[in-house]
Amino acid sequence: MEVIETVGSYAGFRKTQRKDCLNLVRRLKLLVPLLEEIKDQVGNPLGVSGSGMDSLVSLKKALLGAKKLLKNCNHGSKIYLAMESEAVLSRFHGVHDKLNQALDGMPYDELGVSVEVKEQVELMRMQLKRAKRRTDTQDMELAMDMMVVFLKTDDRNADIAILERLANKLELHTIADLKAETAAIRKLVKHRGGHNETVQQILDLLGKFKLIVGIDETDSLDGPISTRTLRRCQSSLIPNEFLCPITLEIMTDPVIVATGQTYERESITKWLNSNHRTCPKTGQTLDHLSLAPNFALRNLILQWCEKNNFELPKKDTYPSSDTYSADLMEEISLLVKDLSSSHPNVRRDAVMKIRMLSKENPENRISIANTGGIPGLVQLLYYPDSKIQEHAVTALLNLSIDETNKRLIAREGAIKAIIEILQNGTDEARENSAAALFSLSMLNENKILVGNFNGIPPLVNLLQNGTIRGKKDAATALFNLSLNQANKSKAIKAGIIPPLLRLLDDKNLDMVDEALSILLLLVSHPEGRNEIGRLSFVETLVGIIRSGTPKNKECAVSVLLELGLNNSSLTLAALQFGVYEPLREVAINGTNRAQRKANSLLQHMSKCEHIP
Repeated sequence: MEVIETVGSYAGFRKTQRKDCLNLVRRLKLLVPLLEEIKDQVGNPLGVSGSGMDSLVSLKKALLGAKKLLKNCNHGSKIYLAMESEAVLSRFHGVHDKLNQALDGMPYDELGVSVEVKEQVELMRMQLKRAKRRTDTQDMELAMDMMVVFLKTDDRNADIAILERLANKLELHTIADLKAETAAIRKLVKHRGGHNETVQQILDLLGKFKLIVGIDETDSLDGPISTRTLRRCQSSLIPNEFLCPITLEIMTDPVIVATGQTYERESITKWLNSNHRTCPKTGQTLDHLSLAPNFALRNLILQWCEKNNFELPKKDTYPSSDTYSADLMEEISLLVKDLSSSHPNVRRDAVMKIRMLSKENPENRISIANTGGIPGLVQLLYYPDSKIQEHAVTALLNLSIDETNKRLIAREGAIKAIIEILQNGTDEARENSAAALFSLSMLNENKILVGNFNGIPPLVNLLQNGTIRGKKDAATALFNLSLNQANKSKAIKAGIIPPLLRLLDDKNLDMVDEALSILLLLVSHPEGRNEIGRLSFVETLVGIIRSGTPKNKECAVSVLLELGLNNSSLTLAALQFGVYEPLREVAINGTNRAQRKANSLLQHMSKCEHIP
């Protein structure tokens, strides 16, 4: 009963496992009446028979196993739990099995359990069995976002949007979140006895999250203390109100944001330039992004420094934020008007400058939208000048980083025009059109619009015939769009599978992961399985399982498993192509997910071929 009370007090379950955690806690609470009756009826535990005591001991072990799992999902690394979501789901199934086994042999009559409580326990057991049968699919959108972040090499702002989406999904978008995650990763490294490939991936992603929040330190989790850390130790002597909430260092140029909180100008500027519109300390949405100098606090800091013989660190000075904002707003307003000029050169200069401004920071993106820039840019998508079209679509790509702007751009009818440029524009315009469709299709309603406006065939064409960057942009957009079931069929009919298969053979492009990830989505569709399930493709998968990168092998095994479960002849074909030994190797030394998929495929093969 103490175990159930403890797990019932957990309140911070990680988002990727929250549903499973809450369901398990709710089911465990259904056992409380059973335990209370046993406690009341059995005065002397020594009088309980051997079978009764065995059942209680088994139940205690099962409950402790549940507690350990729930504690990990409450305090563990969010990034790790997301990466290992399938393994964690298997642990939930294991806990369900142990609880069921413990309750299966429970001597209810001997323990004095009432019929009503016995029926309640049986109901709980039925729920556990249904939960075991439920096979939640991996969050492919989350997995693709991680892959894009790790693999993408260009520096366009669309990548910041992917990081933002990942941070929001994992609930790692505040300073407090990142501090807690850092502590959780330290424990993970200690538990695992050092770094490995998975831990390094976690550290890489954590570092990217810190950068977009404005923390540019890269403290080692097990190395020596950095100079910056030492400065923070010294800062414990400084009054808290003098420390920036972001860096925890004494402020030299304190400024006030819309919520009334004060930050060091350099730190909060980095935060805002990373596409944030919230106050880091309170999490509130900022009504505006203006920064007001906190002269009163600065004077107090200077007085304290003089009194305590403390030297402020030297930092660059900034122009007045108010003057800068007023000048910039006036410039943006004039540029938006020039988008409708009757002089082509004026239009071209205006759209080019708006393209540059929209890339710089979130405040500019909001200001351009607020002054009516989006309708003007959408109109220029139809302008008979390829260079103006290119600048306009790129500016809309940059503006689409803002969630509100995504809806505004779609509402102005931009998607249809972007698709036309994707078909007929310059190489750069086509690439940025694909990237814009990817960014806009982060909203589910826009995924449907792109599909309905026949945007998938030109993306398939770009995947097949575009530049290297164009192929990568097309692949990313097609993956995102294929998360919608109707779009899977449209992509298959548009001929997506042959170029994907060619990408598997072209090692120079380094797009095997992208191709396999899209194929894994399509193989869940009957039309996709029919077209993908050819012997030549099975042979290609076997080759990747034999000699690909760890991530390549993981994806290839996943695709082959999905094919084999629906068509045993393809499983037998894979065996004839020599998959068995490399598959056993993956089952032992592959990534965690690859090991699970490989073991499932080996079990399936043993049923097909009776392999010992």
